[in-house]
Amino acid sequence: MGRVTERRKVVRIRDGVVSTRPDTLVTEEPLEIRLNGKPLAITMRTPGDDFALAVGFLASEGVLATASDLRNVVYCAGATADGVNTYNVVDVQTAPGVRIPDITLERNVYTTSSCGLCGKASLDAVRTTTRHPIADSPPLRLTPELLAALPDRLRASQRVFDRTGGLHAAALFDEDGELLDVREDVGRHNAVDKLVGRALQHGNLPLSRTVLMVSGRASFELAQKAVMAGIPVLAAVSAPSSLAVDLAAETGLTLVGFLRGSSMNVYAGEDRIVLRTAVSQG
Repeated sequence: MGRVTERRKVVRIRDGVVSTRPDTLVTEEPLEIRLNGKPLAITMRTPGDDFALAVGFLASEGVLATASDLRNVVYCAGATADGVNTYNVVDVQTAPGVRIPDITLERNVYTTSSCGLCGKASLDAVRTTTRHPIADSPPLRLTPELLAALPDRLRASQRVFDRTGGLHAAALFDEDGELLDVREDVGRHNAVDKLVGRALQHGNLPLSRTVLMVSGRASFELAQKAVMAGIPVLAAVSAPSSLAVDLAAETGLTLVGFLRGSSMNVYAGEDRIVLRTAVSQG
């Protein structure tokens, strides 16, 4: 099976001094996801947690909602001439009776490590109706201080990033700020899929009292993945997109961006944030 990191020779220049040394890089390989034996999507990912990645992807697409929807996940034979398994093809098999939506005609299902799903035919094609509406009752109440502590807790859990500097991460925290799970991947959307997939496999969907923390920006796709998993709060260290803010407002998702130190912007769902001072207008 592919390793998470690989070594490559690099020419290092420091203050005019040239040297040659090995460098540790994050591995990036394609993963083909099949659904009941039929090719569905290809994503560039960091090997590891491949089954959870595939399951989380299908949960985000509305195919899987609970552990009972899933019959099995297996590696398929790879494409090498000698028949050696490359561990780059995964087949997700659904349980009998699970309805399979037509998710192949509306969009191109090739994905990349940077942007996630590409070639969406229209906004409507990605507004999948979730079977886990956000329903944190009673609502989460989070202090800015708790949110401010999450990026450092996420960073402290990024073991592979320390060796490569080239991975995104996503983490689930409970309402008290305790780390529940963290995954790393060359693609931020893959890291989230791995989290959601693991939760589904363990029967923990919906994730109704959790905070999803991501290491980069908050794209529409990441907001959608949070909504599909029933996660009420999405926090990111960088900016959200306009569509992510729109989706958050429509679905009741709390969306926090530019979460750095004690500063943050709350773009939607501010009712879950304990505000001790009046919000200024302007």
